[in-house]
Amino acid sequence: MKVLITGGTGFIGRALCHALVERGDRVWVYSRQPKRVAGLCGPAVGVLENLDDAGSLAADVVINLAGESIAGGLWTRSRKQKLRDSRIALTDRLCESLSRGQPPAVFVTGSATGFYGDGGNTLLTEQQQPCSTGFAQQLCADWERSADHMDNPATRIIKLRIGLVMGPGGGFLAPLKIPFKLALGGRLGSGQQWMSWISRQDLVNAILFLIDNETCAGAYNAVAPQPVTNAEFTRELGNALHRPTVLPVPAFVLKTLLGELSSLLLEGQRAIPARLQDAGFNFVHENLAGALREAI
Repeated sequence: MKVLITGGTGFIGRALCHALVERGDRVWVYSRQPKRVAGLCGPAVGVLENLDDAGSLAADVVINLAGESIAGGLWTRSRKQKLRDSRIALTDRLCESLSRGQPPAVFVTGSATGFYGDGGNTLLTEQQQPCSTGFAQQLCADWERSADHMDNPATRIIKLRIGLVMGPGGGFLAPLKIPFKLALGGRLGSGQQWMSWISRQDLVNAILFLIDNETCAGAYNAVAPQPVTNAEFTRELGNALHRPTVLPVPAFVLKTLLGELSSLLLEGQRAIPARLQDAGFNFVHENLAGALREAI
């Protein structure tokens, strides 16, 4: 099977590339840095340097994971535009290119549990409509809508509402390890906001599962079955690092330092993978403690 990936050199993408190659698929990554692709994804992975050539590649599966880190800087007006361009504008351009050639059998696009906004204590399945609005929620909703450009009888569209991804060597844990190791970690705000997480191994396995299962289409919560509150996560991370977690960060401090970006830390989603489990997917890491031990 021929697979094209955008965002293939990222934390999720490079693990996905290795998994696809290992099982015998032919993989291409969209990138303007061929040497970086070889180093991160392996020498067997091809490079598509011009997104406008995506249609002529005639891939069977397209996996769209491109997007600048949403937590990579304060949400200034210019930063917000970069975040939208790296997701929505790129997806629009990708779909336009694919429409000029043979459409893929499967089109997978990234999204996030931020699609639901701040869900409070509501248990969020894929049937749930957004609970609140804001920049992150609108970003996810618009990103998902841009994938609808691939709506045609030949293509299954899969929208991944991805939770916080953890695994060795990166992910959302990477910036947290230093303060926690210095015993400077603690809950954020009230600590009652929910965190929906998933191990990178389970996320890669889920993508492969959805690609291979011809009955799967639409939105899927790519999260572990057991979401936790921020207070629970803080305690488990402290245990995994053998460090105390006694220094909470008040909400007003985060809002003062980070502005609108603080909503990523103070709001949450209690999402569960209802459709994945109904389809028969089995998780390797259902328990946070076990996933943290492997990631650390």
